[in-house]
Amino acid sequence: MDLSALTAVSSVDGRYASKTAGLRPICSEYGLIRYRTLIEVRWYQALAAEPGFPALAPLSGAAEAFLEALLKGFGEAEARRVKEIESVTNHDMKAVEYFLKERFAEHAELAAGAEFLHFACTSEDINNLAYALMLEEARGEVLLPAMDRVQSTLRAMAEAQADVPMLSRTHGQTASPTTLGKELANVAARLARQRLQLASQPILGKINGAVGNFNAHVSACPDLDWPAFGQAFVESLGLDWNPLTTQIEPHDWIAEYCHALSRYQTVLVDFCRDIWSYISIGYFRQKTVAGEIGSSTMPHKVNPIDFENAEGNLGVANALLGHLAEKLPVSRWQRDLTDSTVLRTLGTALGHGQIAIASLEKGLGKLEVAPERLAEDLDSAWEVLAEPIQTVMRLHGIENPYEQLKELTRGKRITRESLERFVAGLDLPEEARQSLLALTPAGYTGLAADLARRLPNVD
Repeated sequence: MDLSALTAVSSVDGRYASKTAGLRPICSEYGLIRYRTLIEVRWYQALAAEPGFPALAPLSGAAEAFLEALLKGFGEAEARRVKEIESVTNHDMKAVEYFLKERFAEHAELAAGAEFLHFACTSEDINNLAYALMLEEARGEVLLPAMDRVQSTLRAMAEAQADVPMLSRTHGQTASPTTLGKELANVAARLARQRLQLASQPILGKINGAVGNFNAHVSACPDLDWPAFGQAFVESLGLDWNPLTTQIEPHDWIAEYCHALSRYQTVLVDFCRDIWSYISIGYFRQKTVAGEIGSSTMPHKVNPIDFENAEGNLGVANALLGHLAEKLPVSRWQRDLTDSTVLRTLGTALGHGQIAIASLEKGLGKLEVAPERLAEDLDSAWEVLAEPIQTVMRLHGIENPYEQLKELTRGKRITRESLERFVAGLDLPEEARQSLLALTPAGYTGLAADLARRLPNVD
């Protein structure tokens, strides 16, 4: 069978391919080859521009233009040519070097200096920078924009529902009321904090040779300050310099990146489960979609499939991110190859997260609040007013307020009338008594509405 979305082994490139299209030019084999090609060319240009490296003459304007056109025009055809070369070399990095030598042969000036391609580099000098640029671009072009869309939706929902009272449940039991907007604001605030941590994560790189000591560099050109040159080169790519490594950049920052993303997605798991539960008890209805079927045998059902899909894909994504974070910083001696195959799953891990967010966004767009159902639960939970009553009793010096309310309410069905009788018998100032008698579960939400509207901006 030919490869297509229908025959793909992974759902990331099959069933959910449309949800991961934004990652395709970044995290694919094509993307990796493109980044490798970019770094090889930039390293060659940096060497040519360095006065302390006289072996390679400065490039003419024509040569520079040729290289820039090569990079700008790099597409699938060029990547396929690299793969053809790799089928002979059986070495993916060497295939990029040979591809560039083929292209350099088209330009006399570059052809004369072609042996300075990949100068003093081990494959990992190029690879670590390629993956760094990959994760930087994925973060900036795909991950953060998706997070910002979710944040914008939740902010709008929190504002719109700021005043809608809702019964809280702690330990699954009725608890002091809140508002729907405040609960949505809680999630938005958590997500914003985790987004900030991912956005702030430094992305490191190295270009220091076979075991990180500039051995070949110094033997060829001992007078050049190679650490300074390497740092300037890495930083020119928009990355942070890691001055001490073995053959590989140790991937600690990738583990941090994966953990930050996983924490964000764990908050989304929590949110999906809560929304699923609120749909289950009727606090939200879901807009029906024409032609959509909820159950193959029960035609009445409108299942919360978007939140279930999101939760499932977040679990897969976090499982992969967890393995990446645990495995990548571990390498035998100066290096082993286990990181190479594991790094190739980065796109899969990010892809499942994007599938999840697409499902979550779809689900949020179908939600409708059911205020009558929220009001029904509040009106059947008068026992939650035991908290303010005993607090006011304490304020006015009535003995054993907690114990009195415990005796009245614990494990019992409480009505408005039974609470009113209790309050009427208390030795309270009349103003305090009337204030308590005026309380309802729906009105006992504290500063929830105000807090929902004061959702801090921590982006």
